[in-house]
Amino acid sequence: MRALVGLWRWRLNPLCRKTDLVEAWVAFAAVLLIAVAAPLVGLAVGNLTRGSLLQSVREQREVRHEVPATVIRKVSRPPIDPDPETASARDKHYRVLAHWTAPDGTVRSGTVLADLRSPDPGDQFRLWTDERGQVVGRPLDDMTASTHAALAGLGASVAVVGLVEGARRLVVWRLVRRRYDRWDQAWDKAGPDWGRTGTGS
Repeated sequence: MRALVGLWRWRLNPLCRKTDLVEAWVAFAAVLLIAVAAPLVGLAVGNLTRGSLLQSVREQREVRHEVPATVIRKVSRPPIDPDPETASARDKHYRVLAHWTAPDGTVRSGTVLADLRSPDPGDQFRLWTDERGQVVGRPLDDMTASTHAALAGLGASVAVVGLVEGARRLVVWRLVRRRYDRWDQAWDKAGPDWGRTGTGS
């Protein structure tokens, strides 16, 4: 903001260097892009992502079906998983041998995860299958799709802010280097005569 204020106050000042004006205009452009472009890009990416995810939701709901399954017997737990996230998610379910009827009418059986506190033979639970009765994951819901889309939009906005700020810093770095080079050239011209009588310094 100091650069913007300086642009307005010192734009006609004879001490204002050209690089000062360039730096101020670059700062103004960066603020404008961050305030306008970043939200627009985030909104566009979020909307596109949401549309794509909602299409996936509709497709998954067409081919995935929730069917009742019956526990045949409980299966011993698998070996301990060192990944705490995987282990905690699995601890909420039990591995059971179960049978179920697929949407096409065929009877299927296999080892699946049952969301039961204490599964016993004959207990009923529900699982998701495809058209042929193969066990699949639960379809994505609208709320999860919207959340993912919002995160994608937020990420795009943050990326735009990062790119704009990175570009601004690069331009300012180049301007500072240019100032130093000009100072070195001016000092090379004035340095040998600095402080000598009759040189006007």
